[in-house]
Amino acid sequence: MGLRLHPVAPGRGLNWIRQGLTVWARRPLAFTSLFLFFLMTVMLLALVLPYLGSVLGLALLPMLTLGFMIATRSALSDQPVHALQLIEGLRTVDARRRRSQLLLCAGYALCSLAVFSLANWVDDGLFHDLQRLLATQPKGPPTPEMDAVMADPRLANGMFVRLALAALVSVPFWHAPALVHWGGQSAVQALFSSTVALWRARAAFAAYMLGLTGLAVLVGLAVALMAMVTESREFLGLLALPLALSFSAMFYVSLWFSFQDSFGAELPGQAPPAAPADMA
Repeated sequence: MGLRLHPVAPGRGLNWIRQGLTVWARRPLAFTSLFLFFLMTVMLLALVLPYLGSVLGLALLPMLTLGFMIATRSALSDQPVHALQLIEGLRTVDARRRRSQLLLCAGYALCSLAVFSLANWVDDGLFHDLQRLLATQPKGPPTPEMDAVMADPRLANGMFVRLALAALVSVPFWHAPALVHWGGQSAVQALFSSTVALWRARAAFAAYMLGLTGLAVLVGLAVALMAMVTESREFLGLLALPLALSFSAMFYVSLWFSFQDSFGAELPGQAPPAAPADMA
């Protein structure tokens, strides 16, 4: 399949969110369950294979993005959404593409580990201390030890490094698995093409990220308001997990539309799946 990079108007970024919401809403349980299945798999790997399992979980993230693109295409064509789509990029009979996907998985894991290591050096391990305190502290007001950790400026510096470098790492890997899967590109070529695509569509991606942030804030405010009205803190706790899972699943659904706009993606021998009628 020949893929060509297309110009992307800035307004398309918000359209990706609307399209993602529309397609997710068609099959909310299927897409949310798909994301939950991935999380449970990663957690199981971490439990069964300490250290190595966590690295494998990081390595599988490129397959998560590709799997959701495949699942989104399937939903748009009224086909099923299922767990095997998460590893479809590794099940290809084309050994060259499979090797390229494995290289992307290994590269993403190594880059992520480098980011975590640098951030841990910057905050001197305070982020891990905070995680430990959150896991072991009983419910109630923060302890003096937790207050001291959160007030330390090194923690904020480490968080900034984590977020900034994680964002930079995501750029070359954003479209890369899809470019290997549908475009037949090598791992290096796919990383380069993805970087160029995001740079050329930077205004659209800026609108996309701002839109996602605004949507998350609006949902959070709505839930907080409902908790205030019902005067129930438990209400907020009950909604937090399903909302987080649903929002994450919707985000991954929207990835297909960013790829489609950037590369005009069509599978060989098939008409492209129709976009939601109100989003075309």
